[in-house]
Amino acid sequence: MSTEPPTDGSGQPPDDDPFRKPPPTNPGGASPYDAPQNPYGTPQNPYGGGQPPPGDGNQPPYGGGTPPPYGGGTPPPYGNDPYGNDPYGGGHGAGDPLAGMPPLADNGRRFLARLIDLILVGIVSGLLAWLFGFADYSVDADKIEYGKQFGSGVIGAVLYIGYDTILQSRTGQTLGKRLMKLRVANLDNGATPSVQTNLVRAAVLWLPTMFCCACIWLIISGGWSLFDKPYRQGLHDKAAKTVVVSTG
Repeated sequence: MSTEPPTDGSGQPPDDDPFRKPPPTNPGGASPYDAPQNPYGTPQNPYGGGQPPPGDGNQPPYGGGTPPPYGGGTPPPYGNDPYGNDPYGGGHGAGDPLAGMPPLADNGRRFLARLIDLILVGIVSGLLAWLFGFADYSVDADKIEYGKQFGSGVIGAVLYIGYDTILQSRTGQTLGKRLMKLRVANLDNGATPSVQTNLVRAAVLWLPTMFCCACIWLIISGGWSLFDKPYRQGLHDKAAKTVVVSTG
């Protein structure tokens, strides 16, 4: 019997995901200062007495036609979403994508979570490399067999990609993230990322380690979050459009 989480047919988790952000209460993005309408479609005069409102008499004094930054949108940097959402619109996903989500995880806990995962999967990867004869612990450059190194790198990359993809597509957490009370979430809606999204995220993080020093690439990709604003994304998060948030 399959243990994969149900999807809605598009590869995304179902709408009952407990972490998914609720839809906006004002999906149309209308300005809360728009003039009320009477049943006949003519704007009511908020000043009464038959006197026209300020202006040319054709527009409500505080209508939705006012341009940003006073037109109801969220100003940059949080309103200027780098993923293509309308920075001044009012629809779902516009404005600050983090609104309604838990706080972003701090980099210290993210590092500890990744370290725990590296140790756990590294033990299994080392045992498999030894069983398949790929283990090579020589520090003498003249004796290093690069075929064995590459084979060991392939085993490690496959294990790490599978580990991240399977666990995070279920709950958004690896064992390390669960211990550190963190989870991965879609940037646009806060839901648990799908299998496809997690696969992209894991592939960007682990495939390059087959061809270069794993430590160097992990520092580059993961360390990117130290300087990224405002979402604290590593390169793998940017590729998958995900963020890491705190659960407690």
